[in-house]
Amino acid sequence: MSAPFDLDPRLAGDTLLVGDLALCRVLLMHDARFAWLVLVPRREGLVEIADLPADDRARLWREVDEAAAALRASAPCDKLNVGALGNVVRQLHVHVVARREGDAAWPGPVWGSGTAEAYADGVAERLVEALRAGLDIQA
Repeated sequence: MSAPFDLDPRLAGDTLLVGDLALCRVLLMHDARFAWLVLVPRREGLVEIADLPADDRARLWREVDEAAAALRASAPCDKLNVGALGNVVRQLHVHVVARREGDAAWPGPVWGSGTAEAYADGVAERLVEALRAGLDIQA
């Protein structure tokens, strides 16, 4: 039996649930300036990618690839940024961000850039549904 999975409260407060893949919980950041997913391996106590066993590390990168493809299909972009920083939230998580030339942070990083903007009514929900379809996640 595996240990229970608890999502960091900051991640929970900053995101909307897209759903669960085999390893990761997929979340959409509450920031309409960027189509931005966060993948969190559902394993307790992880801080670094190296903390995952080899088979889970391989699964993580497959799921990052799947999320990136679903994001590109749902929110066309010029560049995808993928990163696992963990300087503010220590729980292991991977960001997948669809970037557009001229977006609010371009060409710099999205982290710490300006203030998050709320999605217009229904926009985030439609994006979540498109992402679920692209990732074959049931609601």
